[in-house]
Amino acid sequence: MAIGPVEPGEDTYDHESTPPRSTRPGPRRFRRTALAATTAAIIGAAAIIGAAAITFYVTRPEPPPPPPTPWPSQSVSVTYEGDMSRPRAGDRTFTFAVAFAQESGPPATVRRVGQPSTALSVSTSPLTPFEVKSGSPRKLIITMHIRECGEVPRNAGLPFLEVTLRNVRANEKQSYILGPEYANDLSAALTAACPRTPLS
Repeated sequence: MAIGPVEPGEDTYDHESTPPRSTRPGPRRFRRTALAATTAAIIGAAAIIGAAAITFYVTRPEPPPPPPTPWPSQSVSVTYEGDMSRPRAGDRTFTFAVAFAQESGPPATVRRVGQPSTALSVSTSPLTPFEVKSGSPRKLIITMHIRECGEVPRNAGLPFLEVTLRNVRANEKQSYILGPEYANDLSAALTAACPRTPLS
């Protein structure tokens, strides 16, 4: 009986054709090396981006400061609305209307309305103080009281109202000239209430 070549057993290997398992290059080691390189690249990129972001934040231009709050007299306007009543001789009061408007800035408070003549005084409706806001003009009815006819100005010229205003920046007293129409109406009302006595 002939005996052929001995086949390698289950746990043996052929030295010429198959290297042992332990000497094969392990794919797991390759994966670990690639993963480490990728992680290092990601960390490096993140560090560069973070450094760039910090540099941009530190060197960014400062925003311009907000504009200062305007003075109340620069933001509030007063206009003559007409409606001057015509008093009869001997009447001591007459009325007219003005409008207060806030053109810009924070609200302003109208604390007082007056006029320069000692022969006259004023009262208002609504009463002072009251607030004026942007976009919400306030109409004010002014009642002029005549204290002494002999002292009232016969030619009003360019009369004005004295207005005390306050906002978050300042408290300010301002004189508002209301224009020639107001001057003419005021002069006519004063002349009607206090007519000149004819010379004998």
